[in-house]
Amino acid sequence: MKADSLLSRRRVPGPEAPHDDVPLPTGRGRRTAWHGAAAALHGVGAVTTVLLVLAAIGAVIGEPVLIPSLAATAGVLHSAPTLPMAQPRSVVVAHLLGAGAGYAVLALSQSNPWSAALAGGLTFAATTLARTPHSPACATAVVVVLQTPAPARFVPLLLAAGVVLVVAGFVASQVRRGAARYPVRWW
Repeated sequence: MKADSLLSRRRVPGPEAPHDDVPLPTGRGRRTAWHGAAAALHGVGAVTTVLLVLAAIGAVIGEPVLIPSLAATAGVLHSAPTLPMAQPRSVVVAHLLGAGAGYAVLALSQSNPWSAALAGGLTFAATTLARTPHSPACATAVVVVLQTPAPARFVPLLLAAGVVLVVAGFVASQVRRGAARYPVRWW
């Protein structure tokens, strides 16, 4: 028995094969690329919208509501909505722990970069112990130490902004068909 008789006689496409023999890619690859682009566009729109809402709230009440750590939170919520650090409990509690760490450090020290770094580290420790991982909260502590906002105004605004971010994440996940559902768990 010859090996040639066992092998298929059909031609294998290659550089020397006529182009009509080479199977064309199905629309699947293009559709995947399209869905990826649509998801990215949806995320950009969702993040931009919620940040504009926070800026508008701040403009209406005359207080800064949009701070860098909340912008980072919006990015986390819309780029990785199923991660533990994106869940509502982590978002809200971690930012409050960050503010608390910042104010605690300010009570014992002055506003300077060294104190801000300490507050960021303490926030990481607190969020880890509380099982509410959310790295942008470390930036909240830094903002508190370096900007020294009045706690009676800052903390309620921070809490409200955290809730706005969570609600926006929920709404955005409901709007786009096929998007990962947010949140995975509410608390």
